[in-house]
Amino acid sequence: MRVEKHDLAHEFPEYRDQIHQLKMTDQHFLKLFEAYHDVDHEVRRIEMEIETTSDDYLESRKKRRLFLKDELYAILRTPHSG
Repeated sequence: MRVEKHDLAHEFPEYRDQIHQLKMTDQHFLKLFEAYHDVDHEVRRIEMEIETTSDDYLESRKKRRLFLKDELYAILRTPHSG
């Protein structure tokens, strides 16, 4: 099974520098980023069949990943000073 990469560097390559900067300076962004990374890692392990779970659970984790991605994207699109 081919598993797509959903890490933020692949999702938003145009924001790579800004992601790095926000991880270093914005605790809220860092918390969301880490939560996104953890959920993405879990989903990828399930999709690669390293872990097994119900389809409903996998779907709920994918929805959580999408919610976090939307939150992170909103922050990335907000103008920041500095």
